Amino acid sequence: MHYPAMLFTILPLASALVLPGTTPDCSSFAQSVQLSGYNATYLNATYYTEHSVSGYGVYNDIPFCEVYASISYGSNDTLVFATWLPNRKAYEDRFMAVGNGGMAGIIDYGGMITQMNAGMGFAVAGGNAGHLASENNDGGGAPGVYIPYLHDKEQVTTWIHDAISLFTPAAKALVGAYYGHEARHAYYDGCSTGGAQGFALAQYHPELFDGIVAGSPGNWYSHLALSFLWNAQATATNASKLSQDTLNFITNATLNACDLNDGVADRLIENPLACNFTIDSLVCNAAAANSSTCLTPAQLKAAKAIYAGPVRSDNGTQLYPGFDIGSESSWLYQEGLLSNAFSVPILQNLVYDNLSYDASTFNWASDVADLDVNAGTLIDEISPDLSAFKDCGGKLLVTQGWADAYNAATWPIQHLEQVEDFFDGSVAEWFRLFMVPGGGHCGAAAAYKNVPAAYHTVAKLVSWVEGGDAPEDILSTDPPDGSSRTRKLCSWPATARYVSGDVDDWNSYVCE
Repeated sequence: MHYPAMLFTILPLASALVLPGTTPDCSSFAQSVQLSGYNATYLNATYYTEHSVSGYGVYNDIPFCEVYASISYGSNDTLVFATWLPNRKAYEDRFMAVGNGGMAGIIDYGGMITQMNAGMGFAVAGGNAGHLASENNDGGGAPGVYIPYLHDKEQVTTWIHDAISLFTPAAKALVGAYYGHEARHAYYDGCSTGGAQGFALAQYHPELFDGIVAGSPGNWYSHLALSFLWNAQATATNASKLSQDTLNFITNATLNACDLNDGVADRLIENPLACNFTIDSLVCNAAAANSSTCLTPAQLKAAKAIYAGPVRSDNGTQLYPGFDIGSESSWLYQEGLLSNAFSVPILQNLVYDNLSYDASTFNWASDVADLDVNAGTLIDEISPDLSAFKDCGGKLLVTQGWADAYNAATWPIQHLEQVEDFFDGSVAEWFRLFMVPGGGHCGAAAAYKNVPAAYHTVAKLVSWVEGGDAPEDILSTDPPDGSSRTRKLCSWPATARYVSGDVDDWNSYVCE
């Protein structure tokens, strides 16, 4: 859920002038645009030449005009957003908004650069989700983790539900004024909290975007936070702790059992739900207790709790899915860090308004209702009724890694099934889910460096929106190990099966 802070560097510019006859002068243009009708206020503008701005270590390939503005909302709150307007020759009448990570507070400049460099001709916008980043908010949260001012209910609701919708009309107006006409199509791309924002757009603001990419969506945010608390409690004692070596041992055992299910020996499980691995086989005998090559009874119980996910103590109702086979190497943050960063501040600040609240006393029966009422209504986007988005012609493309360190991977599957139940059948005409074997949270998983971690979703979404080509598969490239390996991601419930040829070429697989 938390993205690392991105590098955003401005280098000295040789010139801030635009050649005559190409694009308007950036500063004079920005100051002339009337934004008051969008409740927006112009802040400043700068023109940047190519290779002068970096985010995530990547430099902009295209010169652009950057315009900053602010949006006032609620009783006394402000959202700041940036709009990047590439030179005319690079613009193809498309608008792209990017979402936020973690508890936001910062503009995702790296995501903006990625989209502008994608070769799709986007003008791009991003915002800070309506609150400032803070490392010391009301005593809640872990050091270095950005959290919003959770006592301000307007900011909390805006953070996910409305942040993108607040700045999008003003950003679209800037695009229209700069190029002389509105963008033909509008797209959104976000992951983690940004994935939740994508679902919020489909649910609450269905008219704004023609196509939405929602990666690793934390759209059941309140219960996702509950899962962090559940897993922290399951591993709270020294006896139940699972070290990284132990977690790697479990993952290796699952791979030994299920690697070949897709026909390829690549230390990867294509579909963990089809794996018949039983963790009880790893329990220690008395002589081998406390070994990193087996599990003690306490460790076995902890691992089973993480697999199971949180349940109500009174009736066994599932509160959030558990983690899946093959994801174990990514569990370490579940053993307290994520609970301290998300569960504790949400319970202390938002649910109980008590900074002395002890999360270890959370009642897994009666207290669930407190969370749903005081937090879920503000930060969850889980309605299966996406009729308005469908009726507007919108397309929703979701990705989820099976080895995600934060999201339980089967939640997007369950939510897709909920949407299908609501519509009484398939929603593949406008909603597609792509599961990523060995995929992590919004990209690579640390234990699967051989797995391609760049998902070519946006190009597929554009083809779907503008050409009617519903995506059956998606290309994934660029594994962290630096190899040229590619893989095929399939529209769930289809999975990739090896047929023939180079096992590292996505064309050697079929979706079935």
